[in-house]
Amino acid sequence: MAVPQRRTGKTAKRKRRTHFNLAAPALVQCSHCGSMVRPHHVCPECGYYDGKDILHLKKGE
Repeated sequence: MAVPQRRTGKTAKRKRRTHFNLAAPALVQCSHCGSMVRPHHVCPECGYYDGKDILHLKKGE
């Protein structure tokens, strides 16, 4: 069984954990309704993307 020969120091432990964090999701304001939306996604509130109504389009358009 592997057993460390020396204790891991505080600095070494903290250096290893520098990327162990949570990132807040990027949000932008919807140009149509003003709610906060992830970039490059259809707005779940109004259904608009890039100034066009995506969720309420008629078939054939």
